[in-house]
Amino acid sequence: MDAFEFNKFAMAGLAAVFVLMGLSIVTESLFHMEIPEKPGYMIAVAEGTGGHETAAVDTGPAYEPILTLLASADVDAGKKVAKKCAACHDFAVAGKTRVGPPLYGIVNRAMGSADGFGYSSAMKAASDGKSWDYETLNGFLWKPKKFMKGTAMGFAGLKKVADRANVIAYLRSLAETPAAFPAE
Repeated sequence: MDAFEFNKFAMAGLAAVFVLMGLSIVTESLFHMEIPEKPGYMIAVAEGTGGHETAAVDTGPAYEPILTLLASADVDAGKKVAKKCAACHDFAVAGKTRVGPPLYGIVNRAMGSADGFGYSSAMKAASDGKSWDYETLNGFLWKPKKFMKGTAMGFAGLKKVADRANVIAYLRSLAETPAAFPAE
């Protein structure tokens, strides 16, 4: 190979390098991306949704109030809907502790007070001096895990406000002396 042939190959190689560098500069100007200070992707997460926080009852309910529906609630319909609860709870007068505590006399009973049941730390934290009044039952039956963050109750909840009203009316009937309906 003579010098002329070598120069042709060297020039072809240099031309290829210049073309590739030129294309790189052009594409960088067309598709410019800022380099982040911290590598990775930011994922938006609602504050306080970490792993192990203490339980708190939501302050602003996203569910419908129930007091107006209780007067016209159907106890028999509530009993049918409450069959879902029977897998974990006992409704009898001297009900036994199952996966969940017995529910006889639950309306206006102090939260976390059923004898012989080991309540979750979330229930213990949320129950400080509170009772299962109608609105608290409504919120808990709506979405237990959202209403009381950290609860061990695995039930998804009752979406329909009428179902919740009927179940609460049924739970109200499970007492020697049913609790009075609150004045609206």
